[in-house]
Amino acid sequence: MSIADEIFIHNCEDILSNGVWDTDRQVRPRWDDGAPAHTIKKFCIVNRYELKKEFPILTLRRTFLKSAVDELLWIWQAKSNNVNELRTRVWDQWADKNGSIGKAYGYQLGIKHHYPEGDMDQVDRVLFDLKHNPASRRIMTNIYNFADLSEMALYPCAYSMTFNVTGNTLNSILNQRSQDMLAANNWNVCQYAVLTHIFAQVSGLEVGEMVHVIADAHIYDRHVPIIEKMLASEPKKAPKFTLDGSVKDFYKFTRDSFTLEDYEYNDFGDKIPVAV
Repeated sequence: MSIADEIFIHNCEDILSNGVWDTDRQVRPRWDDGAPAHTIKKFCIVNRYELKKEFPILTLRRTFLKSAVDELLWIWQAKSNNVNELRTRVWDQWADKNGSIGKAYGYQLGIKHHYPEGDMDQVDRVLFDLKHNPASRRIMTNIYNFADLSEMALYPCAYSMTFNVTGNTLNSILNQRSQDMLAANNWNVCQYAVLTHIFAQVSGLEVGEMVHVIADAHIYDRHVPIIEKMLASEPKKAPKFTLDGSVKDFYKFTRDSFTLEDYEYNDFGDKIPVAV
């Protein structure tokens, strides 16, 4: 069993056994048919992934890693807020007629700020400090900008990354205010594991631990049967993740800059309904 499977199983079993339903409250999300999308949740789940030991991708079901990385690079590398620049269509439901999601996600990372060393956006500031000031305890990003929330099509879910260099090892913390465990959990875990690998490589560091802090970890009502089917399935061994070692510039990485060897997974064929 992979470490990612083990953590996911523990999280979901804990939520289903000890979580709290919100069926007694009015909720914002809706299903396609207009019905309210209720959840069972746990408050504050903290997961730790040793990236040097194993890449944290699920085998209980397939995670489409190239698509996840494509979205990651759209946000962190292109710093875009236009879905027309993204290969996948996962953001289309939040975009306006021009493809914009407003001042959200990549837009926030691309805003330049003034520092003594010059003007840099949040991503370039992280890259600068990892190379020139690795002892800093201020290497972080935050895209939950209260001044711009009213102009965002969707408030950021995964909103903050903290990077910490210990010895020659890069560790990271992903803070997430809300997590749809079935549709998005491993998608986000894989994305920010890849980002930590990339930042370590371009900074001449070894990859270390990624910590994922989820404030509201929930399973939607219509996802429960799918989750139960996943938990009853047989997990497989984790695949081998390899990053193209020749790439030293963060802005040169692509969705094809990595390989997954021997990725085996369970294929349920279940279409996952998404609450909006």
